[in-house]
Amino acid sequence: MAAHHRSAVAAWGSERQTGGVSAAYVKSSGSQDHGDPCESCTEEPLETLNMEMKKLREAAELRRVQQYEVDVTLDPDTANYYLIVSEDGKQVHYGGVKNTLPRNPKRFYFFTCVLTRQSFSSGRFYFEVQVKDKTHWWLGVTRESIDRPGLPGWTPKTGCWTLWCMNDVMVFRDDPDVRLPLRAELQKVGVFVDYDEGVVSFYDVEARVHIYSATGCTFTEPLYPLLCPWHHEGGKNSAPLIISPVNQTD
Repeated sequence: MAAHHRSAVAAWGSERQTGGVSAAYVKSSGSQDHGDPCESCTEEPLETLNMEMKKLREAAELRRVQQYEVDVTLDPDTANYYLIVSEDGKQVHYGGVKNTLPRNPKRFYFFTCVLTRQSFSSGRFYFEVQVKDKTHWWLGVTRESIDRPGLPGWTPKTGCWTLWCMNDVMVFRDDPDVRLPLRAELQKVGVFVDYDEGVVSFYDVEARVHIYSATGCTFTEPLYPLLCPWHHEGGKNSAPLIISPVNQTD
């Protein structure tokens, strides 16, 4: 089963960079050498510096993964009966009326989900989804053999690596779920996968902040990007999920 952690991908050495900056700052402040009784005088600027350095590292990390952008479109043959997929395959929303469609093993039956036409079996890939004006959604990647007509469970053990947002709660689905801080004004989510290294990462694109990474994942099948716009909830959640092109100036 996959192991998970909240930190950014360790391969990029973010912890080492943080430690180096912190040590240099403490040494230059001289508070330890001179026995300054006002420890808070050092702690407060040090904490601020560490936060600023963390923001810079995460912004740089996002720029690195964005270079692996892929062009994906939604596959209407996999869409739940209540979903409406745009003609260009870039948007999906809950229609409120069950469409008359042939039942096939590719289609999600119980859950309002849809997959992309494209799948990935090696290397790295990245895509972004606009979640603006939505109260409930989930998205991520899933293995090809996920139980689409049934109840798959939605955890890495069953082949799903997804981020869920439900009103005031955000989680990475696992067993148990990983509760995450709710991000105010979250408008666009970036999803990065390193198939060979077994990493799935999520980003707040507008804020340029890392949300969560699942590491140590084992992928043995093609992976598909997955979107779920959920129900419209009386109009409060009627906005579509939109696959968006990467904008480096976001």
